Amino acid sequence: MKKRWTADQIARMLKEADRELARGLTVPDVCRKLGIGQATYYRWRQRHDPARATDDRRRRELEAEVERLKLLVAELMLDKQMLQDIAQKKW
Repeated sequence: MKKRWTADQIARMLKEADRELARGLTVPDVCRKLGIGQATYYRWRQRHDPARATDDRRRRELEAEVERLKLLVAELMLDKQMLQDIAQKKW
């Protein structure tokens, strides 16, 4: 019995399961056909849900943008402070 499945294999199996479920088969029947346990099916469904993957990707993109904006704000604050220092020394 195979111990590990690649992400591509899992995605293919979940797509196949979706097709079979759309045909009217039950989850136990689909799992039996794919050769996996029901717990494995539900765990895969939870971890490899496309909507969740999209949300995770969006969260990572937003976190990267927040970091970029924080650096930008810090740089602008530094520029402002330097300009204020120069303005005070001139007068």
